[in-house]
Amino acid sequence: MTMKLKDQVIGMAGCGNMGLPMAKQLQKAGLEVFGFDVRPLPEFGDFQDRMIEDPNEFSDRVDIVFSVVRDWQQTQDLLFDKQAIFKHPNQPKTLAISSTLSPRVLDQIQSRLPEDVMLIDTPMSGTGFRAIDGSLTFMVGGPENVVEHLMPAFNAMGNEVHRLGPVGSGLKCKVVNNFVAAAGIVAVRHALASADALGVERETILEVMRTSSGSTWYGDNFDSIDWSDQAYAPTNTMGIVKKDVAAYLDAVDGMETKSASDFEQAVHTHLGLIKALN
Repeated sequence: MTMKLKDQVIGMAGCGNMGLPMAKQLQKAGLEVFGFDVRPLPEFGDFQDRMIEDPNEFSDRVDIVFSVVRDWQQTQDLLFDKQAIFKHPNQPKTLAISSTLSPRVLDQIQSRLPEDVMLIDTPMSGTGFRAIDGSLTFMVGGPENVVEHLMPAFNAMGNEVHRLGPVGSGLKCKVVNNFVAAAGIVAVRHALASADALGVERETILEVMRTSSGSTWYGDNFDSIDWSDQAYAPTNTMGIVKKDVAAYLDAVDGMETKSASDFEQAVHTHLGLIKALN
């Protein structure tokens, strides 16, 4: 690529708890960025003048899209079905999948993209507070020249960028990482329930674990994570944790031979997830 990133327009599709602060970090770094989301403009505060409501206009305006929507269904809607930004006459030429999805879906995405669109996977690790301060960790899979071209964007949004190899490498690492993170969430929640039963203050056990063998990302950052004490619901962050476990199971075992009920049971069996998260 000969054009510099600062001369291109970046689109952030899915401006929620992660996407919106990511877009703001790009803007802070001096990159041209617009956002797209299905929610009303007033929800985006001081960034609403950079939000584009019409998917056709969004597709026409941006050169590179970071997709940070919630799940596989929203990804399909964004790219090809409801908003269908890659069905419009003028399309972005680079698509970066930053949502946590099973790496198996990348072949489906690639098969539906126009031939001149470059697909890479760029999932990130961290929660809202790390997106806000630009300290996310990125796991990137794609051609080296494309990844190098986008490095100013990754460096604006994160402080760790793992360049892992061909397309799919990022999501493979991400689903494994998130499976371990989910196990930590379950373990910490069980520990806090045990501490309550034993009459030990929650902050006491969290502080002890931070400096001991019970240290985990979730427990160590419990006070900073805005969803740390959230009960499970399909639509909240705990629902995303369950979705991420499902993406891991799909990556390692696939869903093709499983009924919906069998796959749901597999999610429960691996972590006892729903019971533990409530």
